[in-house]
Amino acid sequence: MSTKNKKFSADSIGKSVEVSESNSFYFGKENYRFMLIGLALIIAGFLLMMGADANTVDGKYDPNVWNEGIFSIRRIRIAPMLVIAGFVVEVYAILKRNKN
Repeated sequence: MSTKNKKFSADSIGKSVEVSESNSFYFGKENYRFMLIGLALIIAGFLLMMGADANTVDGKYDPNVWNEGIFSIRRIRIAPMLVIAGFVVEVYAILKRNKN
């Protein structure tokens, strides 16, 4: 334990206040774990959105062909929900309090 001068009000000027140094970080181990889980969900969602372009067939651009794969359930529903879930987990990880 160390003493620091914290100026909380005009009455406490010049008085030492005991400050605990054991809990100096706001985020704990569990916060970082949730942050990594949220980041993994966001990355997985963006990777699931990737794929062939609307005018790409077998990896080559062809303006005369339309690829219906851009409207797949994976790209339209699953991937955006994973990204949103990842952002929700990130907000939870940031707002979660440390129990120490």
